[in-house]
Amino acid sequence: MFQPILKETVVEKPHGQAFASRRRDPVTKREAVLKTAAELFLEKSYGRTSLNDVAKRLNITKPALYHYFHNKEDILLGCYGWGTKLIEESVSEIAEHDGTGLEKVEAFIYSYANVMTVNFGRCVMRMDEGDLSPGARTKVRASKRKIDRRLRSFIQEGIEDHSIAACDAKIAAFAIAGALNWICMWYEPEGALSAEEISSQFARTLTRGLATS
Repeated sequence: MFQPILKETVVEKPHGQAFASRRRDPVTKREAVLKTAAELFLEKSYGRTSLNDVAKRLNITKPALYHYFHNKEDILLGCYGWGTKLIEESVSEIAEHDGTGLEKVEAFIYSYANVMTVNFGRCVMRMDEGDLSPGARTKVRASKRKIDRRLRSFIQEGIEDHSIAACDAKIAAFAIAGALNWICMWYEPEGALSAEEISSQFARTLTRGLATS
């Protein structure tokens, strides 16, 4: 199975070290805020996490956060953007790869499942859209639609090249996305299965129902 490379910038823990020196670049500090916030959103939920909580864990003042983000929602959107970027980069790589539609769907599932095991994917999928402003909600839904359209296109490609049995691409995409998004609700980093094992098993299981006999 073709496995696209997941590109995620790594910031060494503790994230507060990014602010220990004035020479640290703004990008590194912004990433540290996002990683710290994602951890807190998972631990306490988005609604119960305050900017004071984020600042305290980073060992900085609350006003210092405003150099990088306007408010808590802006941080959440940053986390969401990072998670969707990981997916979109993988999807673009999959689209450029030669293979059947079924192989592309399998690679998509593998990549998406991996993102659901990292903090950015986990915290944004647990997010209640009701906590967002109308403008932010529109941005999030647009990103979801973009990813959904790409998955549907891979399914349709498989139907046309006969690697996937005739089906409703929209319903198939909804079923796959529902199963993948639920990973964030039960996955535990210290669990019995690694992220790679979970991703591989989901890719195999979810494509069996699509494959032609």
